[in-house]
Amino acid sequence: MKKLEVIVAGGGIGGLSLALSLHQAGIAVRVYEAVRDPAPLGVGINLQPTAVRELTELGLADALAKTGIATRRLNLCNKFGQLIHDERRGLAAGYHWPQYSIHRGELQALLLRAVRDRIGDKNVQVGLKLAGFEQINARVRVRFTDRQSGSGPIDEADVLVGADGIHSAVRHQLYPVEGAPRFAQQTLWRAAVEAEPFLDGETIVIAGHFHQRIIVYPISRRPSGKILVNWICQKTVMDRAPPREDWNRRVTKQEVLATFGAWKFPWLDLPALIEQSCDIYEFPLVDRDPVEAWSFGRVTLLGDAAHPMQPIGGQAGSQAILDARALTRALSETRDPVAALARYDAERRPPMNGIILRNRNLGPEAAMQLAEERAPNGFAQISDVIPPHELDEIVTSFATAAGLDVDTVNTRPSYVPRDPSFPGSA
Repeated sequence: MKKLEVIVAGGGIGGLSLALSLHQAGIAVRVYEAVRDPAPLGVGINLQPTAVRELTELGLADALAKTGIATRRLNLCNKFGQLIHDERRGLAAGYHWPQYSIHRGELQALLLRAVRDRIGDKNVQVGLKLAGFEQINARVRVRFTDRQSGSGPIDEADVLVGADGIHSAVRHQLYPVEGAPRFAQQTLWRAAVEAEPFLDGETIVIAGHFHQRIIVYPISRRPSGKILVNWICQKTVMDRAPPREDWNRRVTKQEVLATFGAWKFPWLDLPALIEQSCDIYEFPLVDRDPVEAWSFGRVTLLGDAAHPMQPIGGQAGSQAILDARALTRALSETRDPVAALARYDAERRPPMNGIILRNRNLGPEAAMQLAEERAPNGFAQISDVIPPHELDEIVTSFATAAGLDVDTVNTRPSYVPRDPSFPGSA
């Protein structure tokens, strides 16, 4: 029987995870990435235990441990740095796998190395942007454009997966009148800077409220004993349209300090982190409305191309990895590729559409907004402001709805049966 062939448009976290998964399952895969020289861009990302489980089953546990920091705790605070809620994360919370805070670019780099090692350089083509596709005689014919020459190759496969991000060319052909991403009227300023560890050196802190908040966490250790700290300052803006997302859009320290210059807590000096940062990037907070289908015949979507969401709860990258594993399972267990893509769509799209909408309401971070509304000048005890049962409901409902609770992650069957001969499967 002829081996199933899959073309993956997009060499980000989701597309590369899919390539590794398909290879593990014995499915032929070719990856096309629009960027000619993929560089380790971006700042921090959090990989939830459910995604770390999948990367572990792909043989990447050691690489992750060397690169990222195993997160032990999440603290939610008000704008004065007072603790609203804290919870254990990863292994400390009882998961069988860690949660990792990691540099997005370094994660993508380690995935790309693994893909090239396993499927071969000839099956990873860079500098080629998808220009269009058509489904003909039980195949998908895909046209690519070289950004330098303006021309490009044509390739054919049994399946095309659009893993090409929030501005997906595949999604645009499927939904040509969808328009631009939805701007949430908020701007994010982001940077990564070497600093002394704060708290225990393994904690994520989110502080503030809906209209003004910070997210700070370590993403790697340095030989000097310092850590690389990822910081995000987020604020509501009502007076302008969003620029297109671009990690190369820099802003000055003065612009950030004008809004967050007073955010200095006993355990964190945010203004000092801002002052020490060499490059600060501006990014609009965007997502897209849920759609009624990802799969159309032999074409489907994955990751941000399928469910672009606001970065609440560390979901976007983790869910892209789960998409990759669920799609691999569907293609492995369902002989007809069209039926397999429909199965994947039915399994993944409804919960992801729900997360898109939940994230617009801050997910578990809604507790911070509630504290701001009820105690804008701070509090003596959080229980005086938010009763424990109410706080618990806010925090746990999101994890359960997203399939992130400990029991679900620890006990569900593997998406792809483990092959004892596969690297790192033991």
